[in-house]
Amino acid sequence: MVLQIGALLTAGAAAGLAAHAETLGYDLVAVTGAADGPDAWTALSWVAARTRRAGLVAVLPRPPRLPAVLGHAAATLDALSGGRLTVAVGGPAGELAATLDAVRGVPLWVTGDDPGSADLAGRRADGLLTPLPAAVPAALPAAASAGASAAGSAPAASAAHAAAASAAHVAAAEAAVAAGRGAVAVRRVVVVPAGAAAADVLPLAADVVLVAAGDAAGLDRFAAEVAPALRAAPAAAGAPARRRPGIDRDAVPASLTAVAPGDPDYPRVRNTYLRGGRPGIVLRASSAAAVADALAFAAAHPDLPFGVRSGGHGISGRSTNHGGIVLDVGALNAVEVLDERRRLIRVGPGARWGEVARALHPYGWALSSGDYGGVGVGGLATAGGIGWLARRHGLTIDHLRAAEVVLADGRTVRADADTHPDLFWAVRGAGGNVGVVTAFEFTADPVGDVGWARFVVGADDPAALLVAWGAAVEAAPRDVSGQLIMGPTRPGRPAYAQLMAMVDNADPDAVVAALTPLAAAGPLYDQQVVMTSYAAVMDNAAPGHHRGSGEPVTRSALVTHLTPEFAAAAAALLAGGAAHWFQIRTVGGAVADVPPDHTAYAHRSANFSVIAMGADAGRLDAAWAGLAPHVDGLYLSFDTRLDRVADAFPPATLARLRDVKRRYDPGALFRDNFSVGDR
Repeated sequence: MVLQIGALLTAGAAAGLAAHAETLGYDLVAVTGAADGPDAWTALSWVAARTRRAGLVAVLPRPPRLPAVLGHAAATLDALSGGRLTVAVGGPAGELAATLDAVRGVPLWVTGDDPGSADLAGRRADGLLTPLPAAVPAALPAAASAGASAAGSAPAASAAHAAAASAAHVAAAEAAVAAGRGAVAVRRVVVVPAGAAAADVLPLAADVVLVAAGDAAGLDRFAAEVAPALRAAPAAAGAPARRRPGIDRDAVPASLTAVAPGDPDYPRVRNTYLRGGRPGIVLRASSAAAVADALAFAAAHPDLPFGVRSGGHGISGRSTNHGGIVLDVGALNAVEVLDERRRLIRVGPGARWGEVARALHPYGWALSSGDYGGVGVGGLATAGGIGWLARRHGLTIDHLRAAEVVLADGRTVRADADTHPDLFWAVRGAGGNVGVVTAFEFTADPVGDVGWARFVVGADDPAALLVAWGAAVEAAPRDVSGQLIMGPTRPGRPAYAQLMAMVDNADPDAVVAALTPLAAAGPLYDQQVVMTSYAAVMDNAAPGHHRGSGEPVTRSALVTHLTPEFAAAAAALLAGGAAHWFQIRTVGGAVADVPPDHTAYAHRSANFSVIAMGADAGRLDAAWAGLAPHVDGLYLSFDTRLDRVADAFPPATLARLRDVKRRYDPGALFRDNFSVGDR
């Protein structure tokens, strides 16, 4: 655990002191305001623009009147500042719940002004900020005064603060345990006056120390005289008490960077795109050797969940967990051209597909890879890869020529058609079962300008629309790939669907001719058609860390044709309201050219991939059951039902996969994400 030291500034003083605090080495700049003074949120926005490294903390004395507005503003400032924001909110605990619901994906602290704050922080927040007792002139964080830098810290006040902080954090830890989060889930945040001595601060056992200062002199003194002593004292952060029981952090190999609850980076690594998590430790690896060390560490903790994260969506949610170990290979993100003549490239699993598209664009190349630039290479390239170029160029795995794989026993091997061919076969469609891929070698495709279209069409008769669109897709030339997105009908609003398509053809006339039948699938409300680059289409990822929460509920299936029977079942699913998102992606074409037994992705005859998302698993399953007679297969990347491997792999494929797994992962180290193991 690394102790953080921050400067707590009033909104009026922040403009003159924030940059100075960052220069002095303060880890955080916290800004607070008062009802009759400058606005803290506006001041913090100014601070965000004038600083580059320091974390930003908005200290709000009361819950906002409109929590949703705060949530939107917080997400915006966090993204613009590169993920540096934390929000601290005070006031009666009974008024804070709506705020905690509205502010998602940004670390939250609850201030300790109310007896219920500790319980609320333990159950729902990332930190508990305990203000100084009123006897100390620095007062509460919502009223840190300009004279605070001159305030001494009387021994009685320090003792009182230490006792109050200890009691509050014990209560927060108990609440966290009761909520299933673990005692290490809530950071200890305390406020001290700039005149405090190290001996006054150390007993507080804080994870974060905010120094209430009103002028540069106070910041200078604390940074020069007190901060070094705090950082040098291991007991200052109370680190041993914060570690998750059962995880020996001292045994983490030096090749790995460990992030655990309470560490500064933890709020930004605990979640995935859709799922909220609280892993006991996240191990960041930057080499194949480090990955091997991480696998050995995970093997030494066989009773804990173990997830592997490449840095993208992770829709199944298993690239985070609760209380377990996560191996993060996001640092392995290089994109290299190995042989320009053969269009051979090497890509790390931590790269994202938008980055790959940008790197290949100057060469006039592309690699079909999903539809969102923020998707990570590692997960998609070991599951399949259904993207905007699938019907013309096949799946992402169809372009894989070799993979560097770290096996469960720590060996690093090259898998290709000639070396470990059985492993190479399994990696293409079920790679998460057999090892951690630390590098991929792909052959890219020559792709110039493409036609890109978005249509909004009426869907008053959703079944008829699905049949018409499906027929238009199957009749379209192979250079057309796309998707359809629908949602439940809202009362008083017209039903509509979004149709998106890419045409891998640089001739505008050919693009229009290919798109016209798709646009005619339903009454046309709106359209946008442009000639652009594949890289521009993939440049659609939101910046910042993932902000998922709760448990995702998604269902996936593969279907050969959008028959009237399938369309009727899909329309019934939408009408029932169990799915808030319904999407069909095109497959077929070049995907079907590959023999079913050539890769572990075996459902090559499907022309469409169907996905539904909902909030309640029981409701969605009941509605989804109506599709069962009309579908065949499941695509791993879009389903959260980890026990449905028999749907993802036909019997012969599954039997072959289990044989490969027994040989390469006999101890079932890779067991938490669609395991094909016999158990």
